[in-house]
Amino acid sequence: MDLAKLSRISMKHLITLHVMLDTLSVTASAERLCLSPSSVSKTLSQLRNSLNDELFYRHGNSLIATPLARRLGPSVQQMINDMNHIMSQDVFSPADYQGRFALSMRESTFELLAAKISAHILKLAPNIHLDIYSKDNIGFDGLIKGSLDFIILPHDLSQPTDIDDDLVWETLINDEMVCLMSASHPLALQQDISLDDYLRFSHIGITDTDLSTPFFDILLAQQSKKRAIPISVADFGSAALMCHHSELLFTCSRHWGATAKQAQGLVIKALPIDYGKVAYSLVWHKQSMNDPAHRWLYEQILHCRHC
Repeated sequence: MDLAKLSRISMKHLITLHVMLDTLSVTASAERLCLSPSSVSKTLSQLRNSLNDELFYRHGNSLIATPLARRLGPSVQQMINDMNHIMSQDVFSPADYQGRFALSMRESTFELLAAKISAHILKLAPNIHLDIYSKDNIGFDGLIKGSLDFIILPHDLSQPTDIDDDLVWETLINDEMVCLMSASHPLALQQDISLDDYLRFSHIGITDTDLSTPFFDILLAQQSKKRAIPISVADFGSAALMCHHSELLFTCSRHWGATAKQAQGLVIKALPIDYGKVAYSLVWHKQSMNDPAHRWLYEQILHCRHC
């Protein structure tokens, strides 16, 4: 252990690295740390020299974290959490807490949980700050780097969740998949739809680069069948709006189809084949639970699933 080398790295350096990984901006980091940009740049320069790595480099108008900086992210966050725990010997008090959390959700999750979670948490911790992002903008990589605290998303329970060994998944809401269509759709008046009916019409797909092929499409492929998906969109709301104005079909969660404003007026049909189990799950980095504030927020999110 090179104690002399370690002594040149302080909490100031670690906190600066942590915030820089979150903001990827010297100016934004300086604002969050209440420092001048030159002070942040000086701290980064010292850390670069100590680690013998550039840490961040410019690509066009953006700063990009180096592989080493990204790899250090979770460990640095853990060290900061541990030091915060050492310095804060009092019991965690939500009413007095003034920190911030970053959550990421699929658009469909906003409809079901975001409002309930936000209202409940702000009632208990009025000074907290919640940054809620779209998962399309920041996803699992944010959990791994430490710039996100939690992700909430719908997914097939049959899909592998081994994106990273340090990520923990917990089911919030069990659900099932249904088929949405406009009230004027040729299939709308049928009691049930057959598999041939389902495949006779084109479908709207949802893009998600993090998760694998939907289980239903795998089942169809095993029968040498395939859905026609001429359009793929990023969120459920856009897909539902397209259903209102076309004969396209949209396969989504029953909870969302019955709740979302964009889906009001659409007809819900049971799927003509067993889709498998689906759920809305909460995902976090296992090291984050060492922080009392993270554990408290986790407990509040679990509470809101029953609201």
